[in-house]
Amino acid sequence: MKISKRLETIADFIPINSKVIDVGCDHALLDIYLSQEKNCECIASDVNKNALDQAKYNISRFHVKNVTTVLTDGLEGIPVSSKDIVVISGMGTLTIKEILEGRNLSDRMIISTHTDFEDLRKYVVSLGYKIQDEKYVEEKKKYYIIMVFVKGQIQYSEEDFKFGPILKYNAKFLQNEQEKLLDIISRIPEDDELLREKQELLEEIEQLKKNI
Repeated sequence: MKISKRLETIADFIPINSKVIDVGCDHALLDIYLSQEKNCECIASDVNKNALDQAKYNISRFHVKNVTTVLTDGLEGIPVSSKDIVVISGMGTLTIKEILEGRNLSDRMIISTHTDFEDLRKYVVSLGYKIQDEKYVEEKKKYYIIMVFVKGQIQYSEEDFKFGPILKYNAKFLQNEQEKLLDIISRIPEDDELLREKQELLEEIEQLKKNI
């Protein structure tokens, strides 16, 4: 079964025979792939009934037996054990924080947000996790950051939170960040406080690139 580069990258982080809870599963393509290729048992959850109906159809079409669908908001009503792997992707950091807040969570989570990467890193680390790995994925003129969190304690710098303790050594990622900031700066008035903040970030990126 063919899946997107983003989903394949997430799947690469998941060992065979794992139990996976896929929050915001959409059409359950990741879960079907994990079932077929890695013999994983998956719970595919989504708050959108139409998306989940399509997921059920796909599961039936590919004759997958070990993927269960749940119509729910986030992890609501889903028992999570420490050995499960929780996957959350395709949503913003605020929503992800609401899903995680006040819950018993697994020892390993794979999270991909499309907003506020720094805020997400700080929040999940505050829950008692460390960043085990990060991947930068480009696909169809969009880019995604996928982070793997595991239980543990590490002291991170502000630079680590801003750019990622692993991604700050990724030249392609830093180049992309630099280009985004230059585009934003070109549209900011010269005397705007935001301009100075962005220019400081540019200087940080330049320094990081020199260290690679």
